Amino acid sequence: MGWEKELEELRAREVLAEKMGGEEKVARQHGQGKLDARERIKRLVDPGSFREIGKIAGKASYDSNLSLEDFAPSNFIFGRANINGRPVVASADDFTVRGGAADAALHRKFIQCEKMAHTMGLPLIRMIDGTGGGGSVKSLEDMGFTYVPVSPGWEDIVKNLETVPVVALALGPTAGMGAARTVASHYSIMVKGLSQVFAAGPVVAAQIGEELSKEALGGSGIHTRNGVVDEEVASEDEAFAVARRFLSYLPSSVDTLATRTACNDPTDRRDEKLISIVPREDKQVYSMRAVMEAVFDRGSVFEMGKRWGRAAITAFARLDGWPVAVLASDPSYLGGSWEALTSQKVKRFVEMAGQFRLPVVHLVDNPGFMIGLEAERSGTIRYGVEAMNVVYKATVPWASVIVRRAYGIAGSAMSNGERFQYRFAWPSGDWGSLPIAGGLEAAYKSEIAAADDPAAKLEEIKARLNAVTSPFRTAEKFNVEDIIDPRDTRPLLCEFAGLAWGKLGVRRQISQP
Repeated sequence: MGWEKELEELRAREVLAEKMGGEEKVARQHGQGKLDARERIKRLVDPGSFREIGKIAGKASYDSNLSLEDFAPSNFIFGRANINGRPVVASADDFTVRGGAADAALHRKFIQCEKMAHTMGLPLIRMIDGTGGGGSVKSLEDMGFTYVPVSPGWEDIVKNLETVPVVALALGPTAGMGAARTVASHYSIMVKGLSQVFAAGPVVAAQIGEELSKEALGGSGIHTRNGVVDEEVASEDEAFAVARRFLSYLPSSVDTLATRTACNDPTDRRDEKLISIVPREDKQVYSMRAVMEAVFDRGSVFEMGKRWGRAAITAFARLDGWPVAVLASDPSYLGGSWEALTSQKVKRFVEMAGQFRLPVVHLVDNPGFMIGLEAERSGTIRYGVEAMNVVYKATVPWASVIVRRAYGIAGSAMSNGERFQYRFAWPSGDWGSLPIAGGLEAAYKSEIAAADDPAAKLEEIKARLNAVTSPFRTAEKFNVEDIIDPRDTRPLLCEFAGLAWGKLGVRRQISQP
């Protein structure tokens, strides 16, 4: 006699688990415009690749004969899957089972999911919907006691941040532990109008006199602009797509290297628009994103954190198929000046590039740290120096292209100036301790005042200084290494990428995304 009876019971339990919170609650989830947990996993990962772990874990009830009568699964689903052919750990909160509250959670299951990622060296994707196993006031009466707060598995969350790429998708109201798990990631995503993130929700906020809707308190319009969350998308399917793309640039863990993809974009491509993209008038702006599209492999630029810290663009891209981390100034916002949020964004991004050993390309147009009362109130200089420190501590290969301005302390944070400079400057380069326009009249105040025609004297001084500040004068002293035709930027950076990845120990490694 075999074990057919037991296998029959196993199948019956699996069928019950697939019902999640039951037909009514699943319908309610769908009625709110949200996918259920199982459908989310199905749409995120490669077809047929998901192998669930702990599927029949939950709360069972038995009849008088001790036979299984009913079964309610836990509110957390996880397992091994593939994304773009690479193994990952995929997880999803099931809000249909007690709304994600603690009394429906099996903490060991959540902890094992987190442990699996860093133990096996696999990227982790969390799809978060609810408190994520947080507390429930109602459960206190059932337990008969309260407890000193503890966050089960947080040590493993920290370990994952140190070792593997972690992506968090907030796919509904996420409060408490759910919000914390969203933020404890390398890349986080919210769906506009569907996701909210808060330390405590509107009911709790009302206790301090703030009567707000979920969206007004913690919608994506707030958190993708203050740096809490990286990306705002229009739908869950878009969230899955950007999560997959983010992971395509990164290695599976800090113990491996990212992979090169096949490239059909010629390395010697020279885009003609680059010769005139930077205006001669220094107060006119241009699109740094257009520069990026012209320089990197076509279609390869993937920006993260677009809505916050906007004076700096942080993105991944490819050069001849090699993945690189891109840091670029955005002259269309605050002239490219680093303020507090921008500095925090730069710090976080450069740290991530170093952690996962991605070469950095820095496209520079930085007039300095932001000035003024608000800049002082927000601690710009402190956060700016922290960003500069991270740049100076970076050990990955680094190339800088001075597109236009590089002034002051922030300008000097283009790279570690004490090391070998893999650096190019465009003829539009303009640099120094401070812009001439900011100190000219003060420096030459007496000479201008003594002139018969002060306005003419001012223009004469400007002409003299413009000659002195020519980038060619700097190159004469080898204070800048090479001034290049902007159209040569792509070929030169492709050369850098090949050398950089050779330094990292990869010679010919090509995979299909």
